[in-house]
Amino acid sequence: MTVTPAFVLSGVSSGSGKTTVSLGLMAAFSRRSLQVAPFKCGPDFIDPGLHHFVTGRISRNLDLWMGGETFSRDSFLRNSAGADIAIIEGVMGMFDGGLSSSGVLSRKFALPNILVLDVRSMSESAAAVIKGFETLMAGVTVTGVILNRIASERHLQLVKNAVEEHCNAEILGYLPRTMEFSIPSRHLGLLTGDEAPLSPEALQLLAEKIEKHVNLDRILELCSPAAHPPAALLPVPAPTCRIAVARDKAFCFYYEDNFDLLRAAGAELLFFSPIEDTEMPAADALYLGGGYPELYADALSENHSMLSSIRSFIAAGRPVFAECGGFMYLTEGIEEEEGRFAPLIGHFPVRATMNQRRASLGYRELTTRAESFFGPEGTVLRGHEFHYSKISAMPDEIERLFTVNKPGVGELASEGYRKGSVVGGYMHLHFGRAPAAVEKFIAEAVHSSEK
Repeated sequence: MTVTPAFVLSGVSSGSGKTTVSLGLMAAFSRRSLQVAPFKCGPDFIDPGLHHFVTGRISRNLDLWMGGETFSRDSFLRNSAGADIAIIEGVMGMFDGGLSSSGVLSRKFALPNILVLDVRSMSESAAAVIKGFETLMAGVTVTGVILNRIASERHLQLVKNAVEEHCNAEILGYLPRTMEFSIPSRHLGLLTGDEAPLSPEALQLLAEKIEKHVNLDRILELCSPAAHPPAALLPVPAPTCRIAVARDKAFCFYYEDNFDLLRAAGAELLFFSPIEDTEMPAADALYLGGGYPELYADALSENHSMLSSIRSFIAAGRPVFAECGGFMYLTEGIEEEEGRFAPLIGHFPVRATMNQRRASLGYRELTTRAESFFGPEGTVLRGHEFHYSKISAMPDEIERLFTVNKPGVGELASEGYRKGSVVGGYMHLHFGRAPAAVEKFIAEAVHSSEK
């Protein structure tokens, strides 16, 4: 039975300070020589990378809509086992996102919430905000509050007095308004953990502020959940095929649970860098994830031996799945708004153009329109889309494999472009609800190896 202390760190809204407090708590508990198991509620890629940077442990996405409740719970139990504390960073405000919100996740997993509240423009009114969060959804427990941007001792006392009078939640600490801490950002969000955006000095300062102003011992006391039966370990069979996975600063957006599912289905994953390596590893299939190819377009374009290697792999008819940034890599190239163009693989006869404004954001449900390496016609997959680039008009003769539906809206478009043995598109897929699709992809890779 697992009794790892665990909680969801939720925010009142985006920008409330969740990520700063999450990283600070992870760093502070790690400085106590505690093993911290990090998680992220929702589909985000960047925060899990920062969690890994701080804790040294892989952070998992817990998304009830994409991955399903059973898979998400098993992933949480499996990956928090043996840790001294598990911290789940929430998404947006506590109740934002419906089924994928941190409020619903905490209720489904019977975990307490610690609420991060930015009080820079309020004092006693903070109690009204906290009271609302305590009472909005049955089964959601706001155990404690961490106040962000406290201006003075007087400010802190005004907030505490009001909360103690009107709320059940306990004030667990605060961060001062004068604290200078920020994480560099760009168009898709913060810099990634792979880019080491925080210096050791900045991280140490953050941990010290948390240790000074937040009651870590009380958090451990309050956040011991009821015992849960341990989740079954995913099998790790002898590999039956090899899948090359592009993974570097340009291609760093992957759901770690997808890797676990691929390994459990018989894949050996061979990671390589399209920026640094001269050719892709010998493999039976290729997985090109998302990331920031536009930031490294020149380096990718100038690595002629890698481009030639991947073109030869595609020409051999091997299975290739490319999502978002990986899909951009397979186009004729990336064109910046100022007119610069970086030629790339050229498998899909379109160009990807970067824009200042976001092109698309949100959950997507895909239904296959024909048999593919994900399964028979009618296979349903779930994922998320977030990008600033657009492609030029895809020729009509290129097959559209997916019907794309947006939850609550209905059919949006046809996407998932298939040319030969390659499927590419802007969707980041999570296979938690679709293990059969993983098994089918592995079967296609095995068949490819036998050719």
